[in-house]
Amino acid sequence: MAAASRVRKTVFWLLLSVPVMFAFAVFVMPPLYNVFCEITGIGGKTAEQYVAAQPAVDESRSVKVQFVTTNNGAMPWKFAGPGEAVRVHPGESKRVVFYARNGTERDMVAQAIPSVAPANAAQYLHKTECFCFNRQPLKAGADAQMPVVFFVDPALPESVKTITLSYTLFDVTDRQAAEVAAVD
Repeated sequence: MAAASRVRKTVFWLLLSVPVMFAFAVFVMPPLYNVFCEITGIGGKTAEQYVAAQPAVDESRSVKVQFVTTNNGAMPWKFAGPGEAVRVHPGESKRVVFYARNGTERDMVAQAIPSVAPANAAQYLHKTECFCFNRQPLKAGADAQMPVVFFVDPALPESVKTITLSYTLFDVTDRQAAEVAAVD
């Protein structure tokens, strides 16, 4: 009898642990990860809009900046970055344009999440204008040119020769609608 009781107790705790682990992974870990990346400056997360004065241009060296775009699995839009990488001198402001097309038959809203590789370069890539700062609404069948204006801080370590700026595009249409309904 005692063995059966222990088995039931073990099964109960195992079944309870699954939803608890799921809730932790979905609701607790992302904010903790964001705080960790913000404090340590690692993880490839980029800062918000850069508002301080732009430094002088260091023409003695250049850095290659390449662009990668990815759609989250549920995002049906066409999403593309500039066709080629660009070379910039640290401190030099550069404007590139990304392209998005909503090929669906419904109006949608997207949010782009940026990331920088290598992770130690994230703190040196400053965006002064970026479509990732705001959600991007797009009517059914419409397309949009989405600019990014950035510069690489001259304090970037000399060992970093190439920076990859990547964006993942997420469908936030339902979240946007829920937030609007909550306000009304």
